[in-house]
Amino acid sequence: MTATQQPLRIDIVSDVVCPWCIVGFKQLEQALNELGLVADIHWQPFQLNPQMGSEGQDLREHVIEKYGVSVEESISTRERISSIGKSLNFEINFTDNSRIYNTFSAHKLLHWAEQKGLQHELKLALFTAYFSQGIDVSNQERLLEIVESVNLDKNEAKQILLSEDVTAEVNQIAQFWTSQGISGVPAMIFNQRHLVTGAQGTENYTSILNQIISLAQTEQE
Repeated sequence: MTATQQPLRIDIVSDVVCPWCIVGFKQLEQALNELGLVADIHWQPFQLNPQMGSEGQDLREHVIEKYGVSVEESISTRERISSIGKSLNFEINFTDNSRIYNTFSAHKLLHWAEQKGLQHELKLALFTAYFSQGIDVSNQERLLEIVESVNLDKNEAKQILLSEDVTAEVNQIAQFWTSQGISGVPAMIFNQRHLVTGAQGTENYTSILNQIISLAQTEQE
């Protein structure tokens, strides 16, 4: 088996309420498809707002407070992100009622879903729920509905949400990635060696993937 035939491991450190995370993934997905590469994707936990309360916060208010941008800049950025999403066949709907939420429960479920072989499906379902449908991804009942939509067991998911052991495991994994110097997302680690941060665009991901495959082939010779 050649290097190009082996699944390329890609760890993606991200949060489900990070628009650049879904944008970056869809760009990466396009690059993988164009090159005919198979990827073994592992989603890793990162919380943009670990102190966020259960009620969440108005998204525009949050962005203005956190990043110090103006209302006009916030609106412009939203429009640009939505446009990029549309070009990647992913619907990002920002409204005047959009809110940002605490995502720790979602990360607990993603950790569990990986053990069930359905992490990727759940991650994409969470992105769709939040960005396309405006669903509160901190709400337990809504999370359980999303879990069911990807054929995961709702009752088992309830136990995961209550589990202190899973809380500790997810915290430990998240702390590992921050200890590696990751402070923003998306952060993608290719073959557990090559770190790429930010949404790079399809063309850049294509170039990066070609370099990584070429290096892997050289090392095998």
